Amino acid sequence: MSHIGCFWRSCVSDRIGLFAVAAFGLSPCCGPTFAAEAIAVPAQARAMTALELHDLYRDKTWQWSDGAGRFQEEGRIFRAWSGDGAKASWAEGRWILTNDGQLCLRAVWHSPGGSSPNKTCFRHLLHDGTVYQKKEPSGAWYVFKHAAPDKDDEYGKLVEQDTVSAKVMAYRPVAQATTTPKSVPLPTPAPVGAQ
Repeated sequence: MSHIGCFWRSCVSDRIGLFAVAAFGLSPCCGPTFAAEAIAVPAQARAMTALELHDLYRDKTWQWSDGAGRFQEEGRIFRAWSGDGAKASWAEGRWILTNDGQLCLRAVWHSPGGSSPNKTCFRHLLHDGTVYQKKEPSGAWYVFKHAAPDKDDEYGKLVEQDTVSAKVMAYRPVAQATTTPKSVPLPTPAPVGAQ
């Protein structure tokens, strides 16, 4: 089994000291981690279309071990949360699909320590009903969804219920309160007749 690193917040921490994060599946510090066997994709596999990807992800929540991401159809809004307490973070942005099999998540991640934009993409191939996925640019291919459902498929973590929006709304004021000054001095008006 090969480990597929951390999810979409891979470079947030280096710029603002939020959290050290790697690349997919979200490591213990920031969400779901899973191990998947790297496999050889059949040569006949083709890129999934934007429509096929839309049908796969629209209005679904991707559950992680320490958070979740929501793919809202209206406006293609992407929201996510990870962690609790002082390690809580949340994201808002968009999910973008291409006809060459890519799902990209462009969002700003927020935490009590600050915020930073991030973009992460996943490529999808399809062959005989089996969906293969890898994180771009250097992730390993694995079976995301078998043609005959498998209880261990990552696809099984996509659920209809929105378990994200309320959590993001709860985290948002906490993060904003720690990054916004309690009081901002008002500018003093110039005395009458001053130049």
